Amino acid sequence: MKLIDPVNKFNIPQEWVKRASLPPEELKEKLSSGRYILLSDGSLLRRGYTTGTTAAAAAKASVLSLEKEVSEVSVPTPQGLRACLPVTAKNGKASVRKDSGDHAFDVTGGLIIIAWAEENDSIVIKAGKGIGSKKGIPAINPQPLRQIEDAVKEALVECGLNGAKITISVPDGEKLANKTLNSQIGIKGGISILGTTGFVEPWNEHLGEMKEELIKNADKVVLTTGRLGMRYSHMLFPGYTVILIGSDISRGLKAAKGEVIISGLPGLILKWASPGILNNSGYLTVRDMIDDNPYNPLIDRALGQAAELSGKRVVLLNRNGTILRDSGEPE
Repeated sequence: MKLIDPVNKFNIPQEWVKRASLPPEELKEKLSSGRYILLSDGSLLRRGYTTGTTAAAAAKASVLSLEKEVSEVSVPTPQGLRACLPVTAKNGKASVRKDSGDHAFDVTGGLIIIAWAEENDSIVIKAGKGIGSKKGIPAINPQPLRQIEDAVKEALVECGLNGAKITISVPDGEKLANKTLNSQIGIKGGISILGTTGFVEPWNEHLGEMKEELIKNADKVVLTTGRLGMRYSHMLFPGYTVILIGSDISRGLKAAKGEVIISGLPGLILKWASPGILNNSGYLTVRDMIDDNPYNPLIDRALGQAAELSGKRVVLLNRNGTILRDSGEPE
């Protein structure tokens, strides 16, 4: 049975499917919802919902509650999947608690987002208290704004209304903003409403800064070079702490005390181990080399150098999450 993760478009290996404890049809149903992600050991983790999805649910519920009490809504996500969230909504006011799934360190987990709706001639979405702004512009990103508008349109059709004015607020947003990166990018007064997929991956995506204390304290760590490496390394190596280090591979290795895997797209890793890999090769980038011939012996030579230089297992990934090369465990 061929399975594809509908959120990150990852082709799930059959070996992973065979390790899962669920019957195939039940596993397929869970994965197709986008709510669950399968790891290489066959275990499942639950994705959470973004602030965008949570706000969309609150906005839709607030409109629906102009006519009736509402306890649950289904809203569209940017990935084309549906998200079903519990809500509390009555008389045009709705509140929704943000669900982090199995993400243990989501700073916005459990946050309450509130929406007030009033009948109007058209759709108007306003940012209320607790939503940050930059130079007077509310910090609601374009993708989640469209998601909110689409959810409101569904509610208007169901209620037979022409339009609604919805004010979205986050009561604890201003206080919580201190724990986010907003102040570093000039957003003041609250959190941002974000989400490119509508779902939150069940791991920390904000370890982009070099955090040597995390590397030192991890018994099993994956050092990865970019966000795609982070995404797929979490799936490939459950039980490991995955830390994004960019090109600082040597620095990460120096800090590590426990078991280490270097994993990521080939470019940075191979150029770190073999700075002259492209000299006289006829290629401008490592990516060009691999696209032209994934079996080029220069790749194997540089991989061997990476494994020898680091003394660690080195795993090179394709952009779709499959493994291009694996040096295996060091002897």
